[in-house]
Amino acid sequence: MNKVVWGVLSSARIGMSKVIPALQKSSWCDVRAIASRTEASAREAASKLGIPRAYGSYEALLADPEIEAIYNPLPNHLHIPLTLQAAEAGKHVLCEKPIALNATEAQRLRAIGNKVHVMEAFMVRFHPQWLRARELVRSGELGSLRTVQATFSYFNDDPKNIRNKPEIGGGALYDIGCYPIVAGRFLFEAEPRRVIALFDRDPVFGTDRTASALLDFGEGRHLDFTVSTQSVPYQRMQISGTKKRVEIVIPFNAPPDETTEVLLDDGSKLGDAAAIRETLPACDQYTLQGDAFSRAIRGDLVLPYGVEDAVQNMRVIDALFRSEESGHWERP
Repeated sequence: MNKVVWGVLSSARIGMSKVIPALQKSSWCDVRAIASRTEASAREAASKLGIPRAYGSYEALLADPEIEAIYNPLPNHLHIPLTLQAAEAGKHVLCEKPIALNATEAQRLRAIGNKVHVMEAFMVRFHPQWLRARELVRSGELGSLRTVQATFSYFNDDPKNIRNKPEIGGGALYDIGCYPIVAGRFLFEAEPRRVIALFDRDPVFGTDRTASALLDFGEGRHLDFTVSTQSVPYQRMQISGTKKRVEIVIPFNAPPDETTEVLLDDGSKLGDAAAIRETLPACDQYTLQGDAFSRAIRGDLVLPYGVEDAVQNMRVIDALFRSEESGHWERP
């Protein structure tokens, strides 16, 4: 198999702990280089993960003619600049979420979207549990889909952590609120018509430490979610129709080495007493994402998500921030 040769921009924790090991397991990916701000840190990261090449600057990696695809896990404010640089060097780019700080910034990717593949790294869309949930929606087994409800939280009050720095894209909505937004768009297979939000901001950091939102998809279809960077770690997603509901137990951080469960419930008994548990085999959603992106580069499949999808997600995020200021419904 003609594997796609990958390079990684930075030794960010998500890359080191999750994405790079997942790409290394892929039969479609060859992770050959990593870059960091210093050669020493790049060498350390390369040694830890067995990556052949280490570069002391991002530009040096982008100049490597063998690198075909880039994984960009840099801080949020660097997503667009480095993705554009990579694309200008002829590299395809898998960029961490959120792809930008606003939709206007994301629209800059339109200039290169038809030259290389660019995709926002929402790995959840490739996990079988999400695909199974959407299959149940499409089949009509749930009846008419009415609501998607999501909760996602963790606790992090470290002032040095990039998630607590508003000037570079910190806060709950950017970091994890983007996942429920994607869930609503994925399951309704539509775009929200209007949104409204309520934020609680950390008095010291200035970041939104809790964000709640209601998204109106029209025709009686609603997404509501709450995300928090300063609450007990928890995640769950409910997908409710007129006949049945589906619950994804670990919707966002599905463990790569354990089975996952979706619950199908007709509500005939209280609690989960009537729920049918469907167990899905263990899989690494980051590997599946890397497979899909590499296969698209090789022309083996059509990539289902690109620049326009990323721009649309940023429009929703922008509208939620506007709603915080206006206190009213806003249109994405």
